[in-house]
Amino acid sequence: MKKKALAFAAAACSLAMLLSGCGSSNNASNTAANGGKMIITAGDSEPQNPLVPTNTNETGGGVVIDLLFSRLVSFDAKGNAQNEVAESITPNDDASQYTIKLKSGWKFTDGTDVTAESFTKAWSYGANAKNAQKSSSFFSTIKGFDELQDADKLKGDEQLSGLTVKDDTTFVVDLNQPDATFPIKVGYSAFAPLPESFYKDPKAFGEKPVGNGPYKFESWDHNKEIKIVKNDDYKGNDAAKNDGITFKIYTDDDAQYADVQSGNLNVMQSVPASATKTFQTNKKLQAYNKAGSVSQTFTIPSNLEHFDVTTEEGQLRRQAISKAINREQLTDKVLNGIGTPAVDFTSPLIPGYSDSLKGVDNLKFDAAAAKELWAKADKISKYTGQLTFAYNADGGAKPIYDAIVNQLKNNLGIDVATNPMPTFQEFRNAVTDRQIKGAFRTGWQPDYPSAENFLYQLYDSAAADGKGSNDGDYKNKAFDALMTKAYAATSTEDANKIYQQAQEILLNDLPSIPLYYSNAVAVASLNVEGLELNWQNVPMYENITLKSE
Repeated sequence: MKKKALAFAAAACSLAMLLSGCGSSNNASNTAANGGKMIITAGDSEPQNPLVPTNTNETGGGVVIDLLFSRLVSFDAKGNAQNEVAESITPNDDASQYTIKLKSGWKFTDGTDVTAESFTKAWSYGANAKNAQKSSSFFSTIKGFDELQDADKLKGDEQLSGLTVKDDTTFVVDLNQPDATFPIKVGYSAFAPLPESFYKDPKAFGEKPVGNGPYKFESWDHNKEIKIVKNDDYKGNDAAKNDGITFKIYTDDDAQYADVQSGNLNVMQSVPASATKTFQTNKKLQAYNKAGSVSQTFTIPSNLEHFDVTTEEGQLRRQAISKAINREQLTDKVLNGIGTPAVDFTSPLIPGYSDSLKGVDNLKFDAAAAKELWAKADKISKYTGQLTFAYNADGGAKPIYDAIVNQLKNNLGIDVATNPMPTFQEFRNAVTDRQIKGAFRTGWQPDYPSAENFLYQLYDSAAADGKGSNDGDYKNKAFDALMTKAYAATSTEDANKIYQQAQEILLNDLPSIPLYYSNAVAVASLNVEGLELNWQNVPMYENITLKSE
């Protein structure tokens, strides 16, 4: 969801919590403290921004947004799309136009109806540059998007010309190019509908959002907790089996892990680095560890001096750094096997994945070749500076970046250092504001099961300059052209072949450096039932319950 510039192991911190113990006593205190309601407690990080779907592209807010807002389609545990608010999404012959019909009876939690205009106005707001929404680029294939990109000439309420409302339950989407992924893409949170109350005061709405999902918002005590409760009027695919979720905001993942062991927290959607060796044999908790879909990378700004991605020097230095990193050592020794070395820019669970793309050698450890590439770059322009690696200190990334810095010192002989920032929110703000003058930690949790989501949204020029999730502002016309060509493909198989060609450009330029794929890992207290992580490596919170005894 979301940029999903993921925290390495989710963000976490310790708060004094009301619950105590584990097992049946924990369940009893839970229900007693919540008026007989079964409330699940889970760890999270403080959202970067107010809870608005089109302006949330990180995991702290994203996990809450996904539970509060239902979209046209939803995804099952394996990533298969199924109609949710949509009755039907019907393409024309070349997938350049879609007619969308809504199911009747859907309402927002303020009692107002979910209509066709609830979607078209929300999408137009997200696309309009005046509103500076972080997920704006997701709407770029809809006609009229380009006309809404000059913020100085806009008021903010202009609508996408490609969206036409036919009646309360029908609207038509005209695209500026064919897009076979559109019926899947609309399952992403940025495509959620918004009630009329949003437009009266978007900032206030973000503090108390009104959605149409399986849960409804109750309260947000900043840097402490976010409470959501079951929406009894929800009629979709993901009805909650519990009465609500309280997301506790953490800034220390070891403290969060300790709370799970003691029964003071039900679910932690990650594992701290200190526990990767032992969590699966820890008898004080339940462990979950399966292959996952999240890609972990670091990004070097595309225009950083000596690393400019459009120059031979910049490409040589990026390739040298990538080849100087021993990914097997990182995943085996630092992650203790809960990650797999990356060989592409997507993930093994995404259709079209390949481990044999041209240029994959740039992701394979070769210290001698790395030194040769660096020396060749120095002949073009001598580099005497220090390259820093920024990351959020509250998410467990320290061991990884300490190891990367040590590897680069030992294998490449260059001056490198870590640049930790206290919290995920501060770190993401610095990334968003382009304040980081070095490399910085990035990652991607897929929003929908398509290579397009990993490629277009992260590396196309349309997603750069704050208009999307292209945080390194990478721009390559050949890459952009392949993205356009892939949209026009008549089959997923053909599109995936084009996406693989596009990845070969990325493997040469290395706008970001793929490190590893994160396993889907989590831990839960012993009194929890129904813990399962979905195709995004996120717990299916609606299915989690507490044991009756």
